[in-house]
Amino acid sequence: MTRTWQISDVTEAARARIATARLAAAYGVPPVERARLTASLGAQLRSCLTKGGTWRLTLETGTASRAAAGPGEEVLHAVVTPSPEADAAGQPPWRVTVPCPEATADVGVGAVADDPAELAQALLGADEDTTLVLERLTEQEGLVDFHREELQQTNQGVVALHAELDAAGRAQREAFAAERKARTEAEHARRRLTFLADASAVLTASLDHHEIVRRLPELLVPEYAASVDVWLFDQDGDRPGPAHAAAAVVAARTGRPQYAAAHPGGLPGVDDQPPSVLAPDRPLLCIPLPTRQAPLGVVTLSPPEERWDPDDAVMLVELTRRASIAIDHAQRYQHNRDIAETLQRALLTELPAPPGLTLAARYLPATHGLNIGGDWYDAFRQPDGGVIAVVGDVTGHGLRAAVMMSQLRTALRAYAVDGGSPGQLLTRLHTFLHHLQPDLFATAVIARFHPDDPTMTWAAAGHPPPVLRTPDGRVQTLDAKPGAMLGIPLRQEIADHTVPMAPGSTLALYTDGLVERRARGIDPGIARLADALGSFGPAELDADLEGSADGILRPMLSDSERDDDVCLLLCHLSGTD
Repeated sequence: MTRTWQISDVTEAARARIATARLAAAYGVPPVERARLTASLGAQLRSCLTKGGTWRLTLETGTASRAAAGPGEEVLHAVVTPSPEADAAGQPPWRVTVPCPEATADVGVGAVADDPAELAQALLGADEDTTLVLERLTEQEGLVDFHREELQQTNQGVVALHAELDAAGRAQREAFAAERKARTEAEHARRRLTFLADASAVLTASLDHHEIVRRLPELLVPEYAASVDVWLFDQDGDRPGPAHAAAAVVAARTGRPQYAAAHPGGLPGVDDQPPSVLAPDRPLLCIPLPTRQAPLGVVTLSPPEERWDPDDAVMLVELTRRASIAIDHAQRYQHNRDIAETLQRALLTELPAPPGLTLAARYLPATHGLNIGGDWYDAFRQPDGGVIAVVGDVTGHGLRAAVMMSQLRTALRAYAVDGGSPGQLLTRLHTFLHHLQPDLFATAVIARFHPDDPTMTWAAAGHPPPVLRTPDGRVQTLDAKPGAMLGIPLRQEIADHTVPMAPGSTLALYTDGLVERRARGIDPGIARLADALGSFGPAELDADLEGSADGILRPMLSDSERDDDVCLLLCHLSGTD
């Protein structure tokens, strides 16, 4: 089916539009599509009339072959072309296609009457279509509003979710920051505790307070202080102040740490003071060295940066307290050592010089620990002309051992005045020590020389055996069975032993500090002493017994840690011409 209209004015355009609407309705074109078709056609016809001339509208039905409808479906084609004589001749035609789902084989559409009533009726039909389109549009607007509201609610939910996620992110970042801060603080605390433990071990390792004072700045600079000054008070309590900061003087007087700076330090347990005149541009932390009685001195520090961390300041105060304890212990140790060594040396008498007998003695106090006071030697004449030489060792160390040694020495001299052999003298000393100091023991070896006797008598009580060198250079250890230690809760009679003593012979009496080593025991040391004594010629011992004593000590002590006293007494019978 094909319909054609010639259009040259508005009336013809209106009739053609009405006819198109009726034909589309007759072919079952949906109202919405029909409204679109008529609206689009009306706009095109107005454009054509504006250009002038005669235009032709062609409506035809057929089977769909384009994308506007499904394949094989009936469609309605509308084509507007200019007439050949129009000004727009040659212009491409205007086309539109709509589907006709209810198309019939023959649809009759009469000509549009010129009657106004019929035109009005046609317009009313078009208005119905427009109304239907408007209703559809209203429905679509409702759907759009509904979807817009849903979208707005969704957006609000997304915004709220984003806000929650942002808050969760901030909380997580804050938790991470707090965890990092806590981890950092824990690491700093661990580092401070490790440093405090290591520094304390270093300070307490020495018993020389000068060494402790020297090591303290080495430990603190540059990590915890830029400079360290240790001010130790004099023994008489004199505390001069002109060369020290005023805060240090206050710390010495009050016994409290002081902080001298232009601004308060806010350090726990530390008093604030004005800046020091000696160092106005840098803060100073003055910490006293406390003891039970009074401070030993003051440690003055300047910070490695602008100021100290409060925790670092607490650690510095604690380290100074530990350094004070170490210095106090070292000074007390040195004081007691000096007293004991002075007492012991005062009790070691000068050796006699009897005819035909030369004596040489060496005493060396231990260099490690308060071990002085136990070893001793003595030599003196008896009323009958004999000479007693003795070397002993009191168990224990320090002042008590030195005092006990002096009592044994005095008792031995008293017993020897009445005469008696070495074994008898040791037996009486054993009884004396057992009753005087039941919990204290001693060892001793006594040798007796007499100018009219070609033998030497000796006795030992728990002591290393004497070593004898004969004139021909042979060396023997006098290891006959000795008695037990002096003072043990046991009744004993200590036996005498004799050995020939020809002129040119040399006897060595000594304590275990000369020959005993922890790793090897005492026997190898005695063998080394025998070798050292045998290495001298008779002329050397006759000419310089003192030098020979030094010549024995040097090789014997080359491997010694000197953790015990060393005592050596050489007795040499002069050779005959």
